[in-house]
Amino acid sequence: MSKSAVANFVHALIAVLAGNAAYFLVMPCLPLPARHVAPRLDLGLVVDFWFCLVILGIVKMVARRAGRSRL
Repeated sequence: MSKSAVANFVHALIAVLAGNAAYFLVMPCLPLPARHVAPRLDLGLVVDFWFCLVILGIVKMVARRAGRSRL
Protein backbone atom coordinates (compact mmCIF):
# COMPACT_ATOMS: atom_id res chain seq x y z
CA MET A 1 0.00 0.00 0.00
CA SER A 2 1.39 3.42 -0.94
CA LYS A 3 1.96 6.27 1.49
CA SER A 4 -0.76 8.36 -0.15
CA ALA A 5 -3.31 5.55 0.20
CA VAL A 6 -2.48 5.16 3.89
CA ALA A 7 -2.67 8.93 4.38
CA ASN A 8 -6.07 9.06 2.63
CA PHE A 9 -7.35 6.22 4.80
CA VAL A 10 -6.19 7.94 7.99
CA HIS A 11 -7.70 11.26 6.90
CA ALA A 12 -11.03 9.57 6.09
CA LEU A 13 -11.02 7.67 9.39
CA ILE A 14 -10.39 10.86 11.37
CA ALA A 15 -13.13 12.63 9.42
CA VAL A 16 -15.72 9.90 10.01
CA LEU A 17 -14.96 9.56 13.71
CA ALA A 18 -14.79 13.31 14.39
CA GLY A 19 -17.73 14.11 12.11
CA ASN A 20 -19.98 11.53 13.75
CA ALA A 21 -18.90 12.67 17.22
CA ALA A 22 -19.70 16.29 16.35
CA TYR A 23 -23.04 15.33 14.81
CA PHE A 24 -24.13 13.28 17.81
CA LEU A 25 -23.09 16.07 20.17
CA VAL A 26 -25.24 18.65 18.39
CA MET A 27 -28.06 16.27 17.39
CA PRO A 28 -30.27 17.15 20.40
CA CYS A 29 -30.18 20.81 19.27
CA LEU A 30 -31.14 20.02 15.67
CA PRO A 31 -34.72 20.19 14.39
CA LEU A 32 -36.51 16.83 14.31
CA PRO A 33 -36.15 16.22 10.55
CA ALA A 34 -32.35 16.62 10.83
CA ARG A 35 -32.05 13.94 13.53
CA HIS A 36 -31.07 10.53 12.20
CA VAL A 37 -33.18 7.51 13.11
CA ALA A 38 -30.95 4.41 12.93
CA PRO A 39 -32.32 1.95 10.35
CA ARG A 40 -33.72 4.57 7.93
CA LEU A 41 -32.36 6.72 5.15
CA ASP A 42 -33.40 10.22 6.15
CA LEU A 43 -32.31 13.85 6.22
CA GLY A 44 -30.37 13.20 9.44
CA LEU A 45 -28.07 10.85 7.55
CA VAL A 46 -27.39 13.58 5.00
CA VAL A 47 -26.61 16.06 7.78
CA ASP A 48 -24.29 13.51 9.42
CA PHE A 49 -22.52 12.96 6.07
CA TRP A 50 -22.15 16.73 5.67
CA PHE A 51 -20.45 16.95 9.10
CA CYS A 52 -17.99 14.24 8.05
CA LEU A 53 -17.34 15.94 4.71
CA VAL A 54 -16.58 19.28 6.38
CA ILE A 55 -14.20 17.61 8.83
CA LEU A 56 -12.49 15.81 5.92
CA GLY A 57 -11.94 19.16 4.23
CA ILE A 58 -10.41 20.57 7.40
CA VAL A 59 -8.17 17.51 7.87
CA LYS A 60 -6.97 17.70 4.24
CA MET A 61 -6.27 21.43 4.57
CA VAL A 62 -4.28 20.94 7.78
CA ALA A 63 -2.34 18.04 6.25
CA ARG A 64 -1.53 20.08 3.15
CA ARG A 65 -0.30 23.03 5.23
CA ALA A 66 1.75 20.71 7.46
CA GLY A 67 3.34 19.19 4.35
CA ARG A 68 4.29 22.62 3.02
CA SER A 69 5.89 23.69 6.28
CA ARG A 70 8.21 20.66 6.18
CA LEU A 71 9.60 21.61 2.76
